[in-house]
Amino acid sequence: MNNNIKSITTLGISGSTSLDGLGLSLMETDGIDVYRQGTSYIVPYEDNLLEQIYSILGKRADSQSDMEKIQKVQKNYTEFAVKMAKEFINDEGLRPDIIGFAGHTTCHRPQEHYTHQIGDGQMMANLMEIKTIAHFRNADILAGGQGAPFAPVYYQALTSKMEHPLVVIDIGGTAEIVWFGSNGEMKAFVSGPGNAIINDWVIKHSGQQMDYNGRLAISGKTDEKILATLMHHKYIALNPPKACDRTIFLEKAEHLEGLSLEDGAATATSFVAESIAYSMALFLPEPPQRVIVCGGGAKNPTLMRFIRQRLSDITIETAVDVGWQPEAVDAQEAAFWAVRRLYYLPISFPSTTGAVEPVIGGEIFEPSSG
Repeated sequence: MNNNIKSITTLGISGSTSLDGLGLSLMETDGIDVYRQGTSYIVPYEDNLLEQIYSILGKRADSQSDMEKIQKVQKNYTEFAVKMAKEFINDEGLRPDIIGFAGHTTCHRPQEHYTHQIGDGQMMANLMEIKTIAHFRNADILAGGQGAPFAPVYYQALTSKMEHPLVVIDIGGTAEIVWFGSNGEMKAFVSGPGNAIINDWVIKHSGQQMDYNGRLAISGKTDEKILATLMHHKYIALNPPKACDRTIFLEKAEHLEGLSLEDGAATATSFVAESIAYSMALFLPEPPQRVIVCGGGAKNPTLMRFIRQRLSDITIETAVDVGWQPEAVDAQEAAFWAVRRLYYLPISFPSTTGAVEPVIGGEIFEPSSG
């Protein structure tokens, strides 16, 4: 099998869990090493589509009452993704061999053995006339896994020549901690809230889509009493392997009500930093010498400052600092996973998702004119 593995051009397409837009990323990889990172960027969702996605978050696609609505949003979402992909390919002047279409997670409940991502792989393949791989998470859930995180296998490729122990923190809608040990061991889990709890607060109370550059949080003051209450969320203390939906922290977010816009943003941002530091202290087999932060959270200087304050004895860098492209990291992962699926390589492992064995994830959709 290994004799047939060669580098191919892959286009990753994925919605950011922070809901800041659709990521697209071009890559040359054999699913083991990344040979070239191509163009990557995020296209903000149109307001109407964003509202539609928000309206189905946390709803199950196998529910009779929600199925029709979710299918309609999926069609609109896929059409938007196809339009953006065609523009992307036209601008690049380079046609990919395959597409990795991770879609957008709308409901993730591993405790119920359920996950759902909108994004129609067959529709993408047909309209793009390119072999498409989608539905990456289902096989892991069926194998007893949490259905996330899948980022570790991608970060393993990016960090293979770096000194270990090392941690990569991927802050999207939730925060994922990926630990690589001195002897090549790997452990990963979703530690808790990410950008979603900050964004949701800011959207609700200011109408802005996010706390741009952490300006609101830096001018506010963390309410330590409310922060302590937020940290008592039952998920935070759960032992890994674990993963969760961005919506499970909404119930605790009600504690922020009554704070000013700035103090609420500061306290929500502190919650993200505090839960990351707590999880690293409690769940990592050995402390890292170095931490690399990526995802949308790496672009928030206030969140980065809060993380550095809590991990003051560790070198904290961002993806940009180490020469990675932080834009559309979800799409980069999808591009990488697609090639691994093509070559029958696993994307999740017992030490990352809790699956009973390494799992090959993704469903292949061949273009069809029918």
